[in-house]
Amino acid sequence: MIIDCHAHVFQPWAEACGHASRDLHRRYMQRVQTRPAAFVFRARDGRRVDAAALFRAGDNSWAGLTEVNFRVGRYGQLDFTVDGEDFYVQYMPVAMQEIVAPPELMLAQMAYAGVDRCVLQAGGGYGAMNDYNAFAQNQYPRKFTGLLNIDEPRADTPEALTELARARDRLGLRGLYYGLEAFARYGFDVCFDDVRFDGFWEAVERSQLPVFFEAPAIPHYDAASYVANMQRLDGLLDRFRRLRVLLVMGPPVAFFGQDGEWRFPDPVLKLYRRDAVQLEVMFPITWGGRWEYPYPEAQALIRGLRDQFGAAKLIWGSDMPNVERFCTYTQSLDYVRRHCTFLSESEKALILGENVRELLK
Repeated sequence: MIIDCHAHVFQPWAEACGHASRDLHRRYMQRVQTRPAAFVFRARDGRRVDAAALFRAGDNSWAGLTEVNFRVGRYGQLDFTVDGEDFYVQYMPVAMQEIVAPPELMLAQMAYAGVDRCVLQAGGGYGAMNDYNAFAQNQYPRKFTGLLNIDEPRADTPEALTELARARDRLGLRGLYYGLEAFARYGFDVCFDDVRFDGFWEAVERSQLPVFFEAPAIPHYDAASYVANMQRLDGLLDRFRRLRVLLVMGPPVAFFGQDGEWRFPDPVLKLYRRDAVQLEVMFPITWGGRWEYPYPEAQALIRGLRDQFGAAKLIWGSDMPNVERFCTYTQSLDYVRRHCTFLSESEKALILGENVRELLK
């Protein structure tokens, strides 16, 4: 059985998508685009530019987001305007005429690529996803397993704890998506391992929800910040020993593997070697704009992870439908399924399905 641990369904992005307002959803989306792996273009001539106009240098919080009339366009584009000049981020595939991904779109993609089941992840840029993920899971229970999401920097509030219980008990969602990018909304005023969140983490641990933990290198987006966050996560797992964590997006290549060989600092290795921690294998979404299919660079990095940690540590994900801005869904699977010839069939079975099935019980 092939299980994709990282896919998305979502309502039309021009709407609030479960958030309190369209404007709040728009700000979440703009925040995601401040450091995109996707390409940014000037509309009038298609010239490639960077995303610097979307935020003020030196302020990585939401307060640093600039007023650029950020909006949802067509053909996978997120549009913005600077001094009367229009630009866009090609965030979704060009063929996505309207930015919307109903469950039936993923079902068609899965059938064509030969994927049996998908885990539906979350994140504020997609919307407040609990109800829509639950809708997809309940409509197609043999095809989708949905994750829940809360307001991570305010997870200690009664509202967040109530939503955790509702999403778990009433909606039946099967895991927690937890992203550190959300802490930018409040100016990084607290860290995820602060004792104020102990009641939240106790509830997650008690519920036996696996944590799909996405860890961009907040607050400074450098290697030191990433290492510090891994040390915090390591300490959190010392306190809550029954938590199980999948590190979404896997290890950051830019910090530790750009020359094709992994060089992890000791605090990162200590965390990665924990039995309770697994790593997502997902390279095309971030590096598919620089590397050519079938991504021999990614294959070498997968071999390095297998050699250091074993196949039981690794779980494949695609980030559909976003990944189709760089490659097809089939290619996002086949660079592992067909081209990682150094993996045995039993290792492929673990990475491509068995590990995440065991994680989600």
